[in-house]
Amino acid sequence: MKRPLGAQISHMLRDRGVDVIFGIPGVHNQEMYRGIEEAGITHVLARHEQGAGFMADGYARATGRPGVAYVITGPGLCNIMTPMGQAYSDSVPMLVLSSCLDETQAQRGQLHQMKDQQGAAGTVADWSAQANTAQAAYGLVERAFEEFELSRPRPKHIQVPIAQLEGDADPAPFQNQPALRPKVFAPDVAPVVSLLNISKRPLFILGGGCKSNEWRQILTQLGAACFTTYAGRGMVGANYPLDFGAMLPRPGSAEVIASADLVIAVGAELGEVDLWREELGHSAHLVRVDLDPEVLSDRHRAAVKIQADSVSFALALWAVTESAKPATGWTAEEVAVARARWRAEVDAERPSIVPVADALRAAMPADTMIYSDMTQFAYAAKEVWDMAYPHHWHHPTGFGTLGYALPAGIGGAVARRGRPTAVIAGDYGFHYTMQELGVAVELGLPLPIILWDNGKLKEIEDSMVRSQISPNAVVARNPDFCKLAEAFGALSSAPKTVDEMQEAVKAAFQASGPTLIYVTPDIL
Repeated sequence: MKRPLGAQISHMLRDRGVDVIFGIPGVHNQEMYRGIEEAGITHVLARHEQGAGFMADGYARATGRPGVAYVITGPGLCNIMTPMGQAYSDSVPMLVLSSCLDETQAQRGQLHQMKDQQGAAGTVADWSAQANTAQAAYGLVERAFEEFELSRPRPKHIQVPIAQLEGDADPAPFQNQPALRPKVFAPDVAPVVSLLNISKRPLFILGGGCKSNEWRQILTQLGAACFTTYAGRGMVGANYPLDFGAMLPRPGSAEVIASADLVIAVGAELGEVDLWREELGHSAHLVRVDLDPEVLSDRHRAAVKIQADSVSFALALWAVTESAKPATGWTAEEVAVARARWRAEVDAERPSIVPVADALRAAMPADTMIYSDMTQFAYAAKEVWDMAYPHHWHHPTGFGTLGYALPAGIGGAVARRGRPTAVIAGDYGFHYTMQELGVAVELGLPLPIILWDNGKLKEIEDSMVRSQISPNAVVARNPDFCKLAEAFGALSSAPKTVDEMQEAVKAAFQASGPTLIYVTPDIL
């Protein structure tokens, strides 16, 4: 039956599997809220559109399905642009739907008016489009969901004029049969198999684009060593003897890569935030497997390029190498020696973090999904904290925004009810989105929030010192974070020892709401 278009859009989203929407209603987008409950969708009310965007991001990373957010015209859209930029750089599927003014060229002085709202969103999204009719809105939603499946997942923005949202519209058409991703089969991987057949030291680099569960078996049957990017951690599980870990940014990793006689990078961008150097370091043939043609043609100049999803590549490779004789060029001893050396480097660069990270890891269930912020604790922990499961540690790697962890962790916890989710934040970044504590309390999420307080912007201070700049503007007055959490209705703990911290974390997973666990370097 006919309904206002805003309501019809919610019904269309539900038909395409959307069960949660994050956002904030306003007079300009209220018609989008008319159909949410009727469609059977849960709405999570954020305290700020930036929080809503990060929640959608966290939900998407936890589920693999698009995170959806509703925002208003103008400032609502501007506020969510930071999360959109983060989702773009980290390949997260996010759909942002906003209202927009009916006319902006011939009339000025309107509420929430922007000069070019669609263009602004387009700077941080895969694309930004305006739907001037119901059929255009349905077509754009359909296009977004098709592209989430077919290509590198990135945020999309659709804006609908207020008059269109209010006007009656026929229901959205039934969902099309979804298109299939480009896949590879056994003959397609023949060039890779030929190189593997003559390789004695094959090395894989597994990135966040890897989705298959077969990598440990594949590496074992090939006798191959591996690195993972930060986003690829856990892809081979814990304790694989030839896993160099997430140590690509270590300068010594270039020497290891140079010693390989074949390098195969799967679902890894190999950008600045993966390597922190210009060159990968390889001297042998490089094979790239990725959905994104831009990655395949980048400066690393791969000898063999395969555009495909990682799952079909892994299955094809597994099938044709199942009876292969494993290479013998790598030894577990050399991997262990390199990892120990790099771990010592991390500990020396950021003292006191590694032992605290080890204690936290021991206190958390192996399947805990962690959301971290831009903080020194996370920078160090990501290198030394081995993950048992893939895609269980999420960090704002590319765009590098502060304030990510708490709202993203809320989105992840909403998606993972009954399973452990945790947040790791720094004192300064926590200021950006700490108001979202109220959301976690409202939802009754048993969310441990480990707040690392070193009393300053320590990473920036260290960088200034290295650059021979007198540190300034790196210290901000902090509140009493425990009292702040309690004012929101959350639990809090300020452990004085590592043992107390571990007990606080374990209790937080069993609580009836979020728990802020306040930790300083003095805990050691």
